[in-house]
Amino acid sequence: MDNIKINTEFIKLDQFLKWCGFSTIGSNAKLTIENGSVKVNGNIEYRRGRKLFKGDLIEIDEKAYRVL
Repeated sequence: MDNIKINTEFIKLDQFLKWCGFSTIGSNAKLTIENGSVKVNGNIEYRRGRKLFKGDLIEIDEKAYRVL
């Protein structure tokens, strides 16, 4: 699991995918989310605008990230 530090109160899911390096452009992040490939705290998330806060766990394929 990789720990990803943010400097704000929250970050939106699509922005997070770019911030952590999983996706290089927003359209790829959007498709990944819409395809149901992303879990937030164990639940599949389809909203790219979902706000992530410190402590949230994001799973994409075989990778896991924790927001710090």
